[in-house]
Amino acid sequence: MPLHSATATQIYTFPDVPALSQGLDRYVAKLSAEAIKRHGKFTIAISGGSLPMQMSAVLKNNPSVDFSKWVIYCADERCVPLDHEDSNYLLIKNELLGFVDIPEENVHTINPELVNDPQEAAEDYISQMAGTFATKDSVRFPVFDLIFLGVGPDGHTCSLFPGHELLQETVDWCASITDSPKPPSNRITFTFPVLNHAHNVAFVAAGAGKQDMLHQILDTAGDLPAQMVKPITGTLSWFVDDAAAVKVTSVTHKGLERL
Repeated sequence: MPLHSATATQIYTFPDVPALSQGLDRYVAKLSAEAIKRHGKFTIAISGGSLPMQMSAVLKNNPSVDFSKWVIYCADERCVPLDHEDSNYLLIKNELLGFVDIPEENVHTINPELVNDPQEAAEDYISQMAGTFATKDSVRFPVFDLIFLGVGPDGHTCSLFPGHELLQETVDWCASITDSPKPPSNRITFTFPVLNHAHNVAFVAAGAGKQDMLHQILDTAGDLPAQMVKPITGTLSWFVDDAAAVKVTSVTHKGLERL
């Protein structure tokens, strides 16, 4: 029996990656317009990997999106210089920021002066979020309009890995990790309280290599990091191509028809 009902988690399928990018464009453009109308800005956090390319392929050319009102964060980041090949920021810059007009002050990166001190870097990122979402004392957790996540072959998301002590973090908005099982070992990452307070959380997964993990995450009970993303009042969506969705038995929707 599927773990998720259609109302709890929306799973959108697409025939291939180009169609997936079309769906992501429609989804993000809609949420962006709604957020800007509601409170004058669109706060978004993005993970790395193939996600920035899949998200941005169509979106970066969408003239209807007011990128000047975007405020962007990395959902996790490697403790490396901003121009390093392992930098998630560099991925986002190459796929999106270089094509759209997001004010420089609205793009929040790891402090490059703190990459050798993950704990300080995490605390600095918390301070940046506090500036965006009011002071830390006045809001318990930031509430992003949208957080985009990927999922690894072990079920990790952001830099939250199976069995790691950070899965139990309940207070800090952003945490450091110095023993990542996937290199580089030093990183900073959003924690579950931040992920689960977002208005909208969306996972993106594509390719046949994701089949078994998506089936496990979406159709069975468990405590993999990706399964621990459960927005308290927000929406949870999955955007997947047909190759990744082959073994999923939960209810799915054809994304290009529903979005």
